[in-house]
Amino acid sequence: MSPAYSITFGVLDIKPEPYSATPMLSARVGIAALAEEPVHAIALRAQIRIEPRRRTYTDEEAAGLTDLFGTRERWHDTQRSFLWMHCATTIPGFTGGAEVDLPMQCTYDFEVAGSKYLHALRGGTVPLLFLFSGTVFIRGAGGFAVQQVPWDREDKFDMPVSVWHDLMAAHFPNSGWVRLTRETLDALSAYKSQRGLLGYDDAVTKLLAASQEAT
Repeated sequence: MSPAYSITFGVLDIKPEPYSATPMLSARVGIAALAEEPVHAIALRAQIRIEPRRRTYTDEEAAGLTDLFGTRERWHDTQRSFLWMHCATTIPGFTGGAEVDLPMQCTYDFEVAGSKYLHALRGGTVPLLFLFSGTVFIRGAGGFAVQQVPWDREDKFDMPVSVWHDLMAAHFPNSGWVRLTRETLDALSAYKSQRGLLGYDDAVTKLLAASQEAT
């Protein structure tokens, strides 16, 4: 097995990708190759995790996090680091160091823990942990040599919550979406049509109002 290559990674910034068809963030990553050999290419992978204990929460935010962590008195046991996403990119050759953009494909699906967590936040930062891995291709005596990114290459980054809100506002202005089973969607469609409602938002609003009146 090839030995680990002397290379480090640091997250410099995260911002929305303005021209993507789907919600996409772009992480600016600084790379420093500590060996003398020039790098031919890197097949870089990153696991991005959210570390919720690295920040505090208002009462409003805590209420929005109940589905994930339960009530505050349980957070000591329930608030653990969890996976947000995996991402990858191919980095062209460089010598010494480089800065590259790592694409982060996002979703607003509320079945995903990361989306539910981010939706609950009203301000401050999102405590992220980047765990880097991948393959480094360097020039060798007989052509190219292959080395592995060391297993312990990681970096923490506190992304402003506003970055996430700006991204979702651009793709889903004043809206979001939830995943329903086909049976539930058919029932909701029938309810909407039978009452002559204009959209699904009207149908859900009417159902919520009726539920509140019943209680």
